[in-house]
Amino acid sequence: MKKFDKKKLPSRHTSVGVDKAPHRSFYYAMKLTEEDVAKPFVGVVSTWNEAAPCNIALMRQAQSVKKGVKDSEGTPREFCTITVTDGIAMGHEGMKSSLISREVIADSTELTVRGHCYDALVGVAGCDKSLPGLMMAMCRLNVPSVFIYGGSILPGKFKGKDVTVVDVFEGVGKHSSGKMSTEELRELELVACPSAGACGGQFTANTMACVSEAIGLALPYSSGTPAPYEERDKYAYLSGQAVMNLLEKKIKPRDIVTKKSLENAATIVAATGGSTNAALHLPSIANECGIKFDLMDVAKIFKKTPYLADLKPGGKYVAKDMFEAGGVPMLLKTLMDGGFIHENCLTVTGKTMKENLKNVIFNDNQKVLRRYNNPISQDGGVVGLKGNLAPEGAIVKVAGLKKLKFTGKAKCFDTEEAAFNAVQKKNYKEGDIIVIRYEGPKGGPGMREMLSTTGAIYGQGMGEKVALITDGRFSGATRGFCIGHVGPEASVGGPIGLLKDGDIIHIDAKKGTINVDLSKKELIKRRKKWKPKKINFGNGTLWKYAQTVGPAYLGASTHPGAKKEVKCYADI
Repeated sequence: MKKFDKKKLPSRHTSVGVDKAPHRSFYYAMKLTEEDVAKPFVGVVSTWNEAAPCNIALMRQAQSVKKGVKDSEGTPREFCTITVTDGIAMGHEGMKSSLISREVIADSTELTVRGHCYDALVGVAGCDKSLPGLMMAMCRLNVPSVFIYGGSILPGKFKGKDVTVVDVFEGVGKHSSGKMSTEELRELELVACPSAGACGGQFTANTMACVSEAIGLALPYSSGTPAPYEERDKYAYLSGQAVMNLLEKKIKPRDIVTKKSLENAATIVAATGGSTNAALHLPSIANECGIKFDLMDVAKIFKKTPYLADLKPGGKYVAKDMFEAGGVPMLLKTLMDGGFIHENCLTVTGKTMKENLKNVIFNDNQKVLRRYNNPISQDGGVVGLKGNLAPEGAIVKVAGLKKLKFTGKAKCFDTEEAAFNAVQKKNYKEGDIIVIRYEGPKGGPGMREMLSTTGAIYGQGMGEKVALITDGRFSGATRGFCIGHVGPEASVGGPIGLLKDGDIIHIDAKKGTINVDLSKKELIKRRKKWKPKKINFGNGTLWKYAQTVGPAYLGASTHPGAKKEVKCYADI
């Protein structure tokens, strides 16, 4: 039986001493006993809601977390926070809310824990921004914490093949070019998403789920099991037990999330051909710990990491297949064998990565994951770019791409809607480089994803015949020659805002360069004539975000992070 001294924990402010009698009264109103109130309080936060299948199974799993906490001498206190689900927010103004929701998730979790003085935290998340949002909150608060993914959706079946929601987005493009009938598209949309869970390919949710294990904040194997499987409840229960073990041992998130563990996280993104959004989320998690780890630091890891997992959208398989093949630990083990993983990083098991992976054996009887010395390609599935068009950097997913160089003429649009309408009308041609700007963190505001546009292009059979660059983002589900996070963004006078139709752009994902055929003199001349666009929002959350958000290469954070921290919550 564990013994905790409440007088040394944050919850002493709400539960210890004569003067806290009124506070304790509220707990008794919720049927807690004096014994319950004398134990550590553990926040159990989930992003449960009925917005999308990603979140619908999370409340069930939170109950298992609570049981694990309770059986390990803790008192769980459950609460929920928001999510914005990208699949439904995609392709319209709702997508402006998506990245901003990451900050709201982190901020609201922080405020709930601060306001009620919880001693530890377990976070259950399912949708793209909710995973980094909760990991950011854990690092910001720095109380003992465990993250657990809510699990992926099962693949749909259409005409005998596994399908995901991306096939539906691309189906819209096929329909617009006469390659798919209205009835076929209807049949596809009815079967593409057959269960609870986050999108099944190696899109942003599954990428960040892999990150949660690689960075050390989640239990081994906990990210792999699909959402509908009852086995998820086992990992949820174990996560509740694990957080009490961390509390006893005084192991905190900033003991776990270090420069080396962030490099491990970037390694698994590259090895799985993961979402470019990871290059936004890893710097923001690093910021919460006071660690410098920007887009180009991430890109350095990407460049030297072999691409090992044949996952959609660039490959053949989905998250369920990776789980059945051996999961994240098996991939981490072969990467460690090849010297690509820092093995001495601490994790939420209380053990090092090396200790966690000690008994993991590579399964050669599967086709999803390769050994480190037999990669799909020597370079990672994601590449960082830099040049006179992106002095702060940009990023492209190359997993599945046949060619890594592209030269073409710019075709400029100042909103995603304008670009999507042009694509729907086929008002572009092979060899064009479609430029979507004023969609950055500040200019959007909110740095929208462009899956509706890229999906339509791919559906029209033009996926690798054109390129697309933006100061916004791409969904982890995007495929094709699509460059995002171009910085500085257009709204602050970045070079992408100075482009004109017909400018020649050169992209080389092998060398990691992105340049426009314009002299320094010409760029200076254009900048003098450039006038900033007025942000479309004069009030509300989007306006507030635009006032505080930083550049994409630093993670689009909205506060200075732990570097400017005066007092850490965990030390109150």
